Amino acid sequence: MRLVLGDITKIKADAIVNAASSDLRPCPGICEAIFAAADTEKLRAACRAIGRCRIGHAVVTPAFGLPAKYIIHVAGAGWYGGLRRERMLLAQCYLHALRKAAIYHCKSVAVPLIFSGDCHIPRADSIRIAGAAILQFEAERPGMDISLVLYRPGVYDMACRILGLSGGR
Repeated sequence: MRLVLGDITKIKADAIVNAASSDLRPCPGICEAIFAAADTEKLRAACRAIGRCRIGHAVVTPAFGLPAKYIIHVAGAGWYGGLRRERMLLAQCYLHALRKAAIYHCKSVAVPLIFSGDCHIPRADSIRIAGAAILQFEAERPGMDISLVLYRPGVYDMACRILGLSGGR
């Protein structure tokens, strides 16, 4: 795993991960940015054809004009103070996304810090969960190039400290 400060929509990888809603419609944040950077209408149509994604699970669409081949959409839970298995569901999102990438023979995956911040799991917890899930996947299936892509410099610096890694600024 490596840390990258950047915009997930500009990362060249076999797949990028999207923090989606369970109905796969664009929602604020990473999801909205991915829909805006891709061919929006084609991505909407592909998501409508799939229909839904269960919380903690992942579905795949083509990337429709992004520098990736695929978008792996994961549906996460909101934040209820940690009382409704939110942390476990977040870890499942990362693991299911990476396992989908392996099924699609991806050699490189760019993963944003999903479902963290104001209305979701606190960022420090999210960083720890992301790091642990990615390391667990790497232990199960070594060889995939996995980048944790962080959009804001402050969050990137926090991730470097928490995970004890340096990345690609």
